[in-house]
Amino acid sequence: MTDNEAGSPDRPWLAHYAHGVPADIEPVVGTLVDLIDGAADRYRGHVALEFFGRETTYRELHDDILRAAEGLRRLGVRRGDRVAILLPNSPQHVVAFYAVLRLGAIVVEHNPLYTDRELRHLFEDHEAKVAIAWDKLSDRLRAMPNDLAFDRVVAVDLTREMSAATRAALRLPVRRARESRAALTTARPVRSRGPLSTWEQLVGGRRLSKRHERPKLDDVALLQYTSGTTGLPKGAILSHRNLRSNVEQGRAWVPELNDGAETIYGVLPFFHAYGLTLCLTFAMRIGARLVLFPKFDVDLVLKAAKKHPPTFLPAVPPIYQRLADEAGSRGSRLGRCRVAISGAMNLPASTITAWEAVSGGILVEGFGLTETSPVALGNPLGPTRRPGTVGLPFPSTDIKVVRRDDITVELPCGEPGELMIKGPQVFQGYWRRPDETAAVLPGDGWFRTGDIVTLSDDGYVTIVDRIKELIVTGGFNVAPSEVEDAVRNLDGVLDAAVVGLPKDAGGEDVTAVVVLEPGARFDEAAARAALHEHLAGYKVPRHLFVVDELPRNLIGKVLRRQVREELIARRA
Repeated sequence: MTDNEAGSPDRPWLAHYAHGVPADIEPVVGTLVDLIDGAADRYRGHVALEFFGRETTYRELHDDILRAAEGLRRLGVRRGDRVAILLPNSPQHVVAFYAVLRLGAIVVEHNPLYTDRELRHLFEDHEAKVAIAWDKLSDRLRAMPNDLAFDRVVAVDLTREMSAATRAALRLPVRRARESRAALTTARPVRSRGPLSTWEQLVGGRRLSKRHERPKLDDVALLQYTSGTTGLPKGAILSHRNLRSNVEQGRAWVPELNDGAETIYGVLPFFHAYGLTLCLTFAMRIGARLVLFPKFDVDLVLKAAKKHPPTFLPAVPPIYQRLADEAGSRGSRLGRCRVAISGAMNLPASTITAWEAVSGGILVEGFGLTETSPVALGNPLGPTRRPGTVGLPFPSTDIKVVRRDDITVELPCGEPGELMIKGPQVFQGYWRRPDETAAVLPGDGWFRTGDIVTLSDDGYVTIVDRIKELIVTGGFNVAPSEVEDAVRNLDGVLDAAVVGLPKDAGGEDVTAVVVLEPGARFDEAAARAALHEHLAGYKVPRHLFVVDELPRNLIGKVLRRQVREELIARRA
């Protein structure tokens, strides 16, 4: 009997691993640069990327990466420099990601829909020297205050990587074509700080020399901003070893995938940790065809599925539900999608049923955090899966459940406590925040997640609650304090509390409860419009309620948990 079949007293979950999944991965020896180099060698003529009808082979992708790396080197990017990427999913995003890494520099991913205020905070924190940005953002970036460290913007026109037929269709003199083109690129000529202005100039020169120094395994590869437990976003430091380990853990979890023969749909944004790992790195590791979508669009996905349907789909519950509903109503099937992995929010049983009816494959839920690169737990892809839980620890991952007020006390199975995780995917700390790093990395490789869970006696984890009061909406984390600051700046608002209200379909709605100044009147539509000027759309409260006062503790702190409970009770 193998260790996996028997489990062990310390790791009982091994007995429930799917067939072929190892207890541990081999320690990684190559960086993410080695990963993409290896894929280019093994799958040279295979299609790596598909974007609106245009295909890019692994050989062509690798060539573009080396040309972009040389362009960045000529711009002055050096080892350890931060380079900001502000792009929707696109071939240029993939190339930029690996080109920055090839120089030993650090990628900093950004949501391209962030407001100027949100971007300013991030740029002040990471001090990137170069920004590779969607051309629709170039004017905004160029207009940002001169005290920011970056001084060059490389503007990217997404349409330049589409097929000739698609580009021609976008130029048709009809309203729909004009609207589609306006959503994808700017009509104005691009001007930017510095000597370089366009992506084509960046990749139009020679390739980076093979002799150029390569990054090391423990070098920082990525700053991934997360709201963490409280306050403004902070950069989680992820090394090549962290990210590469998580790729290998994911590969081990799905042994039935066939390297060089899978099709993965990139519907998750690459600037999110989940989309980055499952698409930007995992897809390349297995030599998959990665079909890119700038944003999730059910019509585009089902249209693409007619030609090259997905065989492996990472997504969030609302995407699975929407695709299942539309595929069912249109008589379409997604029958080649054997494996689907859900994350970022709870997965309703009804969504599992609907998805598996149209795909014939299996849909399971996993769990992770930006700080764990991000995947740490997953349901087995087989008969031992347990819906309603987030599954078992990944290979080479250990967990324990401890008392919130004393993490040295490990709790017995079934008793709620804080989940702690240890494994090669656990991050290095928060960028320039030693105190906050020490609070979540107490020592010996363990990470405090801030999530309250129960652990079954055979190793399955169920999420109970969060110590941290982050709101999970559409797969994104929203810090209540950031939204509260914006709400308090509204005319007539004296105080505010922001919480997440659970939705039946999974995730939460951002909800604000406000106290008004004496005599003030509250215009909800005007308030929401004003908030859109300072917050990304997904952060703007879906519901706004006016109350006479907010519940507080003895030192005057607003009790968000009580606010949330009262709203849930009111709704019930």
